[in-house]
Amino acid sequence: MGYYERGKWWVSPCNYAEEVTGAFNFPKKIQFLDTTLRDGEQQPSIILTKDEKVRIAQKLSEIGVHRIEAGTPAVLKEDAEAIREICDLGLQADIYAFVRNMVQDMKLAKSCGVQGVIAELIGSEHLLQHGKRWTVDKAKKAAVEATLAAHDLGLKVTFFPADSSRADLGFLFDLVHTVKEEGHIDSLTLVDTFGVLSPEGAARRVKKLKAEFPDIPLEVHFHDDFGMGVSSTIAALSAGAEVAHVTVNGVGERAGGAQLEAIAVALLALYGIDTKVDTTKFKELSRFVAELTRAPVSPTRPIVGDKIFLWETGLPSSLWINCKDEDPLIMLPYKWTLAGQNEPYLLLGKKSGKDNVKVWLAECGLSVSDEQFDKILPKVKAKSYREKRDITKQEFKEIIDSL
Repeated sequence: MGYYERGKWWVSPCNYAEEVTGAFNFPKKIQFLDTTLRDGEQQPSIILTKDEKVRIAQKLSEIGVHRIEAGTPAVLKEDAEAIREICDLGLQADIYAFVRNMVQDMKLAKSCGVQGVIAELIGSEHLLQHGKRWTVDKAKKAAVEATLAAHDLGLKVTFFPADSSRADLGFLFDLVHTVKEEGHIDSLTLVDTFGVLSPEGAARRVKKLKAEFPDIPLEVHFHDDFGMGVSSTIAALSAGAEVAHVTVNGVGERAGGAQLEAIAVALLALYGIDTKVDTTKFKELSRFVAELTRAPVSPTRPIVGDKIFLWETGLPSSLWINCKDEDPLIMLPYKWTLAGQNEPYLLLGKKSGKDNVKVWLAECGLSVSDEQFDKILPKVKAKSYREKRDITKQEFKEIIDSL
């Protein structure tokens, strides 16, 4: 793959320069763990029913998501039932449950039929002491007992030290070593609970953890409080992390989580890394999840927004008209089909030019004289300015009728 792939994408050649790519340490295989059904549901006002969770899990598996965190069975019996039903579907994706480091939670997760657990424990000394009001010894003891119990039950254990992005490294190393040696860990998650990692900081912490625990696969779970969820996740993967925790549309607590669609397409086009997820179904998946979560997607949301392949302004509209048949990528970072989007479309409004008008006349099957044509754009701009939006086809026809 390269910076230009005809019919797919056209990005900067700088991305593929040897001095850039030579610094990367991407693993041979990158997997996604989608946590829309748990962390996504923790976004205020999102509640997913059992049936909705099952339907979303089916969609995620269909597009090739590798692992699905199906929920927390201890929250509500309906959540446990949803996890059981998801497990019974025989999906291609591995199914995990999110649990506290408590033996009873491990037993409940096992009864749901999951293959593994995401075992959460407070992972920073300050949050453990002042938030949880636990001693370090109490936390270690709970994690050791619970992870051993999970292992004995045949569950894969992903140890999930919350706020580990802010933890003192010595404290974090000691905590993980204790659980690894006295309990059980199959994989470790670097958790940026409050979205405070910069891309450079994420890469550094991943390198430190990989050096300290070279035999433990590393996962990353980042939030988006500073708008860095996607970029920091990719930086962490470039430093050697093997699994990215993501959500559809970036839903999640506070500012949300790392957006599945943006990470997958960025890895493919900007880094030449194919995660084998079917990106052409992203728009369909986004709309489906937005409907069930009742959480509208911004029209300019990367990859899945409704308006990212629209133009109203005159100059880009004209540029698009001139080059779209020769090579649409001259005016696009990637082809709309890569994300399952619709073909670019020209709007008509305050910022539009004469080419926008010509396109709309043709689409509406209308013809006007040269004198009438010169009167259209001023009327369009005035109407758009008054309404504070682009105009509709009906309004355009009314303008033509008024000439």
